[in-house]
Amino acid sequence: MAVGVMVLRPLLASVLLLGPAVVARADDPTWTRRIIAPDTALKAAQAALAECRKRGWQAAVTVSDPSGLALVTLRDRFAGWHTLEAATGKARTAASWREATSTLAARLARPDAAERAIVNVPGVVMVGGGMPIEAAGQQVGAIGVSGAPGGDNDDICAKAGIEAVAADIAF
Repeated sequence: MAVGVMVLRPLLASVLLLGPAVVARADDPTWTRRIIAPDTALKAAQAALAECRKRGWQAAVTVSDPSGLALVTLRDRFAGWHTLEAATGKARTAASWREATSTLAARLARPDAAERAIVNVPGVVMVGGGMPIEAAGQQVGAIGVSGAPGGDNDDICAKAGIEAVAADIAF
């Protein structure tokens, strides 16, 4: 019986120590969230901009935190002034709705879409180029690209930015 107690004590101690860290309750007064770091956001923005340049597109890129607040914004030399606001709006929209702006725009284009009114919310940009950045199923940020010819092409650059940091943010 002494051997059984010796085996159970460390097990019980580890359960007691790890139990509170593993179990999260809805009534907890705080919570923890991973957020893309500014240096990683810069790397994503640079990769997205490089992809657009490679294709001959002048663009702006914004990478935001999960709430949609910009961490990094880059604009290529000849990208129009409007691309700055559009890229930021796309990142903010993707962060807020937690889905790609192209997917959201397609859904809201249907005449029977129940949530069509969100297109009128100030700052919302409903065209391709905005995507959430996720790691292990958790949104850690968002990216918005504007300036390529069409939202589908903005998506190409945004995906390149996300791919450039995928290994860095994996947890």
